[in-house]
Amino acid sequence: MTDAVTDKRSGRTRPGTPSNGGFWLGLIRVKELSILLVTIAAVIYFSLSSGPGFSTTQNYHTIAQYVAPWAIVGAGEVMVLICGQIDLSAGFVFTLSPFVLMLFYNNGWPLLLAVLGSIVVSAAIGAVNGLVHTIFGLSSFITTLGMAFLLWGISLIISGGSPVSAPTGSWVVSVFGGWGWSEFLWAVVVVLVMQVVLSTTRFGISTQATGGNPIGAAEAGIRTDRVKVVCFTIVGGLAGLAGILQGTRVGSYDPTNGGFNTMFFGVAAAVIGGTALLGGSGTVIGAFLGALLLGLVYDGFNLTGISANGFYVVLGAAILIAALLNVYLTIVRKRLGARRHS
Repeated sequence: MTDAVTDKRSGRTRPGTPSNGGFWLGLIRVKELSILLVTIAAVIYFSLSSGPGFSTTQNYHTIAQYVAPWAIVGAGEVMVLICGQIDLSAGFVFTLSPFVLMLFYNNGWPLLLAVLGSIVVSAAIGAVNGLVHTIFGLSSFITTLGMAFLLWGISLIISGGSPVSAPTGSWVVSVFGGWGWSEFLWAVVVVLVMQVVLSTTRFGISTQATGGNPIGAAEAGIRTDRVKVVCFTIVGGLAGLAGILQGTRVGSYDPTNGGFNTMFFGVAAAVIGGTALLGGSGTVIGAFLGALLLGLVYDGFNLTGISANGFYVVLGAAILIAALLNVYLTIVRKRLGARRHS
């Protein structure tokens, strides 16, 4: 945005230099700005209050281990939330996928094919969620809630309620979680790919249109039901990948891992990062920053000796504040857009 300058001799108006107002208005339009500033503030605060233990490679690795599964699941939840839906079963796909991997592996499948097969099964579970929702008109909340309990029971039956040792001694293990930083690198790759898909592809635009104005999107020729099914498929596949990465890193697959806890952290990361619960807008980068903020706070509380219970107070407050701030910024952006076109 620039200030116009009028030539007194000719009476013509020509563009001037960018104004400070234009700079700040441009910043307001950046959806990730608020969460980025809060994340930076959290890093500074815990660096000063937690002593030298916070700013170490070992602690950064610990934070990365917190962040990675929340960011991967959150990237999938962003797509579903932008559609105006929600997936409550993602955390239990996270739980189940390593045991599906072991079923394939113990039946003679090569480890890499077992990993890929488990991710395909996880994506298929997401597709079932989407088909049940779109074909039968059942709300995604009820559909995925029922699927969550179903998958929980299947995980307990397959595992016998006990942890199972993860495979070892293969490059596949190192790539899919065995190497210390591989889980976090997977999270970064997933976030970047999904952000590109969301912001630069026809499918991404269709996803935003489906959540923002489903009737208008359908009238414009967008197959909204198909878009929703694909988004549910994506979150299922990503949740399955995250479950394999997490369990392989730890060295065992635990039927008590994941569940509603992982799902809620994924959704919280998405909402704190700027994704609207009512659909239509969101950002995968913002969800990553939301997961990073949650990881920083969780780790910082542990280092400073603050009760873990206080973390959930902060989490609840962060979700409420983020939701209110998103509503406010959305109104501001619409007003700025209206002024720009007027």
